[in-house]
Amino acid sequence: MCGINGLIDKTQISEDKMSFVLNNMNDLIFHRGPDEDGVFAEQNDEFSIGMAMRRLSIIDLSSGKQPIFTDDKQIVIVFNGEIYNYREIKSRLESEGVTFNTTSDTEVILKAYEKYGVESFQWLDGMYGFSIYDKKKNKLFIARDFFGEKPMYYTQNDKQFLWASELKSIIDTVDYKPNISKKGLNLYFRLTYIPAPNTIYEGIHKLEANHYLEYDFESFQHSIHKINHEPAPKTAEISFEDAKAKTKELVYNSVDSRSIADVGLGTFLSGGVDSSIVSLCLSQATDKKIDTFSIGFKKAAYDETDKSRVVAKMLDSNHHEFIIDEDDLKHNIHEILVNFDEPFSDTAALPTHLLSEKTREHVTVALTGDGGDEVFGGYNKYYIGKMNKKYTSVVPKFLHKIVSGLSNKYLIDKDDTRGRKFQVNKLLNAINYEGDFYWDIISLANTSNQLAEIMQDNFYDGDLFNEYKEVLGKQKVESLTDFRLVDKILSLEGGMLAKVDRTSMLTSLECRAPFLNKEIWEFTNTLPESYLMKGWNKKYILKEAFRDEFPENFLEKGKSGFGSPTGDWLRQSLRQELESYIEPEMLKKQGIFKVDVITKLVKDHLDSKKDSTFRVWSYYCFQKWYKFNFLKES
Repeated sequence: MCGINGLIDKTQISEDKMSFVLNNMNDLIFHRGPDEDGVFAEQNDEFSIGMAMRRLSIIDLSSGKQPIFTDDKQIVIVFNGEIYNYREIKSRLESEGVTFNTTSDTEVILKAYEKYGVESFQWLDGMYGFSIYDKKKNKLFIARDFFGEKPMYYTQNDKQFLWASELKSIIDTVDYKPNISKKGLNLYFRLTYIPAPNTIYEGIHKLEANHYLEYDFESFQHSIHKINHEPAPKTAEISFEDAKAKTKELVYNSVDSRSIADVGLGTFLSGGVDSSIVSLCLSQATDKKIDTFSIGFKKAAYDETDKSRVVAKMLDSNHHEFIIDEDDLKHNIHEILVNFDEPFSDTAALPTHLLSEKTREHVTVALTGDGGDEVFGGYNKYYIGKMNKKYTSVVPKFLHKIVSGLSNKYLIDKDDTRGRKFQVNKLLNAINYEGDFYWDIISLANTSNQLAEIMQDNFYDGDLFNEYKEVLGKQKVESLTDFRLVDKILSLEGGMLAKVDRTSMLTSLECRAPFLNKEIWEFTNTLPESYLMKGWNKKYILKEAFRDEFPENFLEKGKSGFGSPTGDWLRQSLRQELESYIEPEMLKKQGIFKVDVITKLVKDHLDSKKDSTFRVWSYYCFQKWYKFNFLKES
């Protein structure tokens, strides 16, 4: 696991200057790879090019140093990630006469590309971001994995083309301050994150998951291409029993493939279905006790460590449990939030970082349950999506307006409990009679109407999701399959995976997600939706596949998720800072928000008149990012 950087400069800077710039880019992502670094720099008659990386050693500790070159020195690679099937690919290539100088997965990518070109990218099962400079073809290739587990940013101006694992390396290198992207800003204030290909900055992009970028040195232009063809979901003829057996086989195989490491490995164990199954599979694959790690809160409403203890006892694992409170947050919040390099306000980022930090004291790799909900249909929002269709077919629109108005008036939470009132309001505010309801359901910060209330007209963009609808190939998102596809493109890549990557890599911990396996994803897309969600039973086939492995009814126990009591923190330890972000003169100078409206929203939350945790937290995180990046907070 690593971080990579790269630069093409048409002014033909010297190799020494290129190395200096790349080392500076590397220094900014030291946390991604504290074990080793490497730089390649070259100047020719038309341009200068350089690639660099920082390495966290996981596989091939002794001979995996990068950059790695082909034997004739004409092709070079830097790589961030893990290829889980590299041994199979290597065996195939060796049978065809290809020789290797290391035992690393990086060289396998390079040699596969040398023999088969970009077609070889389709063979890779893993999480990755890599760049390959091919002098023979006079081209550069940059690739990102199927789900987008590893990040990749890029930008082009008149003189340079830059790419990097983290935005900070680009922002620190260009000699100008990019403007805020209107679309990126609006996406953030709807979703709490910014999905690819957008970022918070104009002119800087994320490479989309399952794509590679081809840069042509003849034209100094680039193009984007898909790596794996993704067939449209089509239901296959398969019995439930056969599908259940196949599910169990695929999950076991995926956990096994993602357990390859030459360093210590454990699991994040929350006690939920997904992390419990991953921990079970790992424990059954070894004769040794596995290490499991969980985190909880002193506030009882957010603490679910009792569930993880049950599983740890069942598996007889070396269980490590960490309980945090507000004081733990105070020491980390600034570092955690600004490390995202753009606004990001998933409330689970804070405990994920703290869990990663504690876990890293014991192991270097942690398996997680991430992706289980998207792959197997496990989110409550999928219920809400199904309910919207039923609700709008029964309740007239005029009556809904009355019901929704009464709910917003009388079902008001005054603190951050996220209980029944919160859930009812969330459902009613997401109801949409025009067929676009799912976009509001996934809008965790503000619905379209709420955003229009707080944003100045010249910054508000009400037409955000057309490019994603084009990717989906449909305007209306109505079925469980549709919901899952939207989440793969937006919520996984831009939200969950960004959260896990940045928070874990900040502590130099590598996280792997066995449920994020292309083979599992494509298999579940062939199953009848009733196999994934039977009535209101979520992740039905996954639970049934592993039911015999757990105590009776354990897999039916509810779990509230991995959030944190940020609503309380905003009213307490973060109150003074939050109040500074609604100072009238600052807001007027900033020019993004309607001063009176945003001030009232924040004050009503602070004074416990109405709980608006997600809306106010997204505002707080944005202003912290803005102050750090535009007002030179230190």
